[in-house]
Amino acid sequence: MTDQPLDILVIGAHADDAEIGMGGTIAKHTAAGYKVGICDLTQAEMSSNGTVELRKREAAEASAVLGLYYRSNLMLPDRGLTLTKSHIDAVVAEIRRTRPRIVFAPYWVDRHPDHIAASHIAEEAVFNAKLRRYMPELPPVQVEQLIYYYINDTENVSLAVDISDYYETKRQSLMAYRSQFQSAVAGEEDRVSTPLTDRYIERVEARDALLGQSKSWLYAEAFAIKRPYPVDLF
Repeated sequence: MTDQPLDILVIGAHADDAEIGMGGTIAKHTAAGYKVGICDLTQAEMSSNGTVELRKREAAEASAVLGLYYRSNLMLPDRGLTLTKSHIDAVVAEIRRTRPRIVFAPYWVDRHPDHIAASHIAEEAVFNAKLRRYMPELPPVQVEQLIYYYINDTENVSLAVDISDYYETKRQSLMAYRSQFQSAVAGEEDRVSTPLTDRYIERVEARDALLGQSKSWLYAEAFAIKRPYPVDLF
């Protein structure tokens, strides 16, 4: 278990998913003293560029940039995430070890199948984590809210966070993943061009700027919820 319960646990299929979708929100909360952790489900061993060891170093660098309290990798199979008991139980155990107040997961619609699978696994795990007779070897955990972040396209936005003051931190966390986002050079050994190497960080920035525009913010990150978000006063 972590020394103290997390305020926020962000679940992603691969290292860099959380940074793409909500790096600014993470930075904003760690700066405010929140204990934020990221759980990467896979080692991204099927990525066209980079290696498992390199991705691990890049994730550590991004974690330092964001000021994370905790980061883990469950080493589930990349391109093999499935809504099976073993994968759900691995995330249930992680939730019970870290005891987060809020869990974030990828939005349930995405062009990458692993992101969709991670979303469904997280939803099942959050539900099962509160059941005291489910995996009774670990104490049950009641998560207050499951919130979904966008990695690629955005739709049905429910919540928005102003990240204008933290955008440079988000940018630096993304730039830590040089194997994924740095432009491929012709003839470079064991490296190929992908959509991620074609000005991807610029495209993320454009999306975040567009999301902020409706609120007259420089940058925003958007989120979706399935259950009503409780408020006392507006």
